Amino acid sequence: MDSESKSVQFIKDVVSTLIIVAVIIGGGIALTGTWPFMVAVESGSMEPHLHPGDVVFLISTARAGGVVTWEEGVKTGYVSFGNYGDVIVYKPNGYGKPIIHRAIAYVHKGDPIPAIVDGKMVYTNQIAENDGYITQGDNVKTNKLPDQAVPGVFSPIGERIKPVKEEWIIGVAKFRIPFIGYIRLLIPI
Repeated sequence: MDSESKSVQFIKDVVSTLIIVAVIIGGGIALTGTWPFMVAVESGSMEPHLHPGDVVFLISTARAGGVVTWEEGVKTGYVSFGNYGDVIVYKPNGYGKPIIHRAIAYVHKGDPIPAIVDGKMVYTNQIAENDGYITQGDNVKTNKLPDQAVPGVFSPIGERIKPVKEEWIIGVAKFRIPFIGYIRLLIPI
């Protein structure tokens, strides 16, 4: 094989690989209605239900029929990933690194912010700055308060996380594959 035919073959291989990747991404978006449609769990904040290295598949809130909160799940018996309500992936305050936590309640501006403590909903002394979802990790050792009542922990610029607006939600978690997310976690981005 001469160098010209090797170059042509290389270009064909690259183009065919890009087409396959585009079909997979396009198909995933078409099926789920969101991007990204899968995420790797990076921390233990959702243990024992989700673990670091798990890959979680998402669908858009529209395709999920909305978000079911912990509060609603208790009333209806709806359980997802071992606890009441939906697990969502959202961008804190609309930007920054996404967070995967459980939606525990929907609040309106001026409402007290609830928390789940010992399997019961209690209210903090924090007040909601806007309408939106209150989120909290399932790990009772590390998540004693909801994200919106812990000042500056998750926000990329140290501000308090506000109740999650619908447009900040990337997707609702639907199922997981254990361990394969470690590959993604090893690649710094």
